[in-house]
Amino acid sequence: MTPDKPDAAPTDHLRFHRGHAHLAPTFGNDTFALKAEAFARFFGTPTFLGAQTAIVVLWVVLNMTGVTHFDVYPFILLNLAFSLQSAYAAPLILLAQTRQAARDKAQSDADAQHREALATANTERQAQAAQTTKQLMELLEQNTRLTEMTKQLTERIETLTCEMHEQFVRKA
Repeated sequence: MTPDKPDAAPTDHLRFHRGHAHLAPTFGNDTFALKAEAFARFFGTPTFLGAQTAIVVLWVVLNMTGVTHFDVYPFILLNLAFSLQSAYAAPLILLAQTRQAARDKAQSDADAQHREALATANTERQAQAAQTTKQLMELLEQNTRLTEMTKQLTERIETLTCEMHEQFVRKA
């Protein structure tokens, strides 16, 4: 705040990103979309990989040791489960990547707009600084001329004062 501009509006630092806000959630804003996004994000986590490995090892051990016989070697049901999982996982992951690419592009566009606005503001500031410098130089030149005139007038007054003093001394 400056004395010249009281109550200036605060700067909206996200103004270049607001036009892309609709791209924020990958699959939309409804419950299914949020669950699908969470599921797609969960696929690459160590927790998912560890849990899947544990389930597969348990599945194979239980069926190989004879504890249960619901999916004996060559594990056709396990193979079907993996196929089903990849049938759902691949499209979700591809969709997430596509939407992420769209968000990245929108973010990049917003950043480019912001950089352009900064460049424009910088150019304006440089022009204003050049104008101010020019005005200061003119004022300095005027000050120099006035100082010289003051010096000349002071010298002239001193000369006249001396002349008057000499005439006064001669008359007295």
